[in-house]
Amino acid sequence: MKIAAAQLTCTPADIPANVRQLVALAEQARAQGAELIVFPELVLTGYELDALSDDPALWVTPDDARLDTLRSTGIATVINCAVRTESPRPGIGTFVYGTDGELITTYLKQHLYETEQSVFTAGDSDGRFAFGGLRFALATCFDNHIPDLVSRGATDGCDVHLASSLYGTGDGIHERATLYPGIAKGTDMHVVLANHVGPAGSWTGCGGAALWAPGGTLLTEADGHSTTVAIADVR
Repeated sequence: MKIAAAQLTCTPADIPANVRQLVALAEQARAQGAELIVFPELVLTGYELDALSDDPALWVTPDDARLDTLRSTGIATVINCAVRTESPRPGIGTFVYGTDGELITTYLKQHLYETEQSVFTAGDSDGRFAFGGLRFALATCFDNHIPDLVSRGATDGCDVHLASSLYGTGDGIHERATLYPGIAKGTDMHVVLANHVGPAGSWTGCGGAALWAPGGTLLTEADGHSTTVAIADVR
């Protein structure tokens, strides 16, 4: 199976504009033979914590009509965004849709990073799904720094670890380049990283969307400045 990891510069707090970008990337990935595409953290709005705290209209549900065109691209999509929860705060959630646009699973980020803790509510269960004969584990940005969470994916028999993330320039470049091949090496899973590139709230995304093979060998890696997809075969 070919999987695509996306990177892009989001339009702040503008879901329709970002969906148009995601549709274009999904179509690009599908045209290159990918069956599934992974997008970065909070990709529908950008990493705009103040806006997400102030405007519940930016929180989405799995059947949100604003996602209809993205669900209709014919490629499975892994979309991270602010999602409505039973609490007064949103979660940082991942919706996984199949090629038919139907929801496969939802995952809420369990380990919130610093200022996220005052805006979001944390999840309390791991994200798993099966697609195309493979079993996938889901993690969102800081989740990937928690060894117990990562190792549970391998213990649960997952083949691929999917990371929707935001790593910035500066220290984030080194973190991105060391953490994810380390996960692939330590768990013997394929690892897929989607990242922001350019302005992302108070950060500047460093790009480098990538896929690693079990054992940590880099399969493909995007640059540090383009809106694009990195695609590799994980089977």
